[in-house]
Order: sequence, then structure tokens, then C-alpha cells
Amino acid sequence: MRPDPPPLQPPLPDAVSERGRRMSDRVRTTLTRWWTEWLRSALLIVLLITSFRSAVADWNDVPTGSMKPTIFEGDRIVVNKLAYDLKLPFTTLRLLSWADPDRGDIVVLYSPVDGTRLVKRVVGVPGDTVAMTDDRLVVNGEAAAYSPPDPQLVAGWTDGMSGRLIAGEALGGEAHAVMIAHRDGMTPCFAPVSLAPGQYFLMGDNRDESFDSRFFGPVARNRILGRATVVAASVDRERHFRPRWERFLHPLR
Repeated sequence: MRPDPPPLQPPLPDAVSERGRRMSDRVRTTLTRWWTEWLRSALLIVLLITSFRSAVADWNDVPTGSMKPTIFEGDRIVVNKLAYDLKLPFTTLRLLSWADPDRGDIVVLYSPVDGTRLVKRVVGVPGDTVAMTDDRLVVNGEAAAYSPPDPQLVAGWTDGMSGRLIAGEALGGEAHAVMIAHRDGMTPCFAPVSLAPGQYFLMGDNRDESFDSRFFGPVARNRILGRATVVAASVDRERHFRPRWERFLHPLR
């Protein structure tokens, strides 16, 4: 009968320690290579892109129709963050300032109510007195002039605007389009509001269906992030996100 083989001896502690060190070195080498060759570069790219969007230029998807007939649901608008000032990225701290919003500008701002981003039009600047009577905007006692709108202001898109009054409104300068529903129970008119230094009165071009300064009051200058300049692209969410080609690169005014 053949004798039983001797029992296996456990590896010596030094051998176990050496294998562990070699495995640890391989893992460390792999992680170092991953960090230096890919992750560090990816994080740098993300930081640069997010900083650019925060301080230089950004784009915003528009979920509501408060700016009809100028901006529609499904529009993606370009926002010039350098239109008025240079801010520290990821903050509202102004490093340099060279201009202030003017009447008629379309701006992106943080809502004074909950901090969400809104898109509205400046209708009153510091020192102005703003009111609205009989659907007519009045600034410093002078009523805005109204006329048939330039068809280019709405890029020929009229969905959701049937039965509404659409007009060109001039605030002492270039006209922009506004829309009024004239429905019962809607009261876009308001008593005169005087604006203190650093305060702006903002309204939606859809005068009957916009949550704006008529409800949350004047907006402080530091809440305004930049000026909306153009519709980069647009899709119709009610028609399976069909592109609205006529609104691509449509300038905003």
C-alpha cells in the first residue's frame, strides 16, 4: 500500500506578503495610469465646459409659453453671460461690469421665489415708474406704441395662438411681439410701480399667462444672469419632438 502524501504546508508568511505587495503595486500602477491618461483629462474638460457655461455662454431649454409669441415651448435659447458683466464661475459674484440690462432686453434670471431659471423681458429699469392700463404698457407716464407685428418676430409659427391678440410693442425703441388673450378673469394690468436703484421690472411677452414681476415684484440686478440672443434649435413636444426648422437660429428681439 502506498503511503499517504504529506499534508500541504501553508505558504510562508514572507511569500504571502510578497504576493500581496506585487498585487498592490499592479493595482496602484493601473489606477495611476487611469488617472493620468484619462480621468484627469476628462475632469479638466468637464471643469472647462461647466465654467464656460457658467460665466461666458449657456443654453436653456424653455418649458413654458410665458414668452410667446417670441419664445415657444421646446425652444433652446442661447444666453450671452458676458452681455453685462463677468461673474466668478458658479456664483453670481460680479468681477467686472460694463453694461446693465436695458428696456426690451430678453434676460435669463434666478426667480426671487424659488431660484429657478426664468426667461423674461425687461420693461422697466432703475428709476422708472411702470404701469399697465387697458393692456397697454406705460413707462414713466408714456404709453408704449402698438402696431401689427413684423411676421419675422414669430418666425411664422402660430400654434397655440389662435384667438389671441398679437401686436408689436415699442418701448421707445425697437418693437417686439406681445400676445394678449383677452379672457375673462385675466387681469394683466397693474398700478404704477416705482423702481429703486438696482431693481428691474420683468414681464413675459405672453401677458396673460406669465409669472413675472407683477406677482413677485421687481428683480435685483444680481439675479440677472445674461441676455438671450437667439433660438439655437426648436422642437415641438406635442408632435413627437418634430423639429421646427423655421425657428433654428432665429434671432430674439
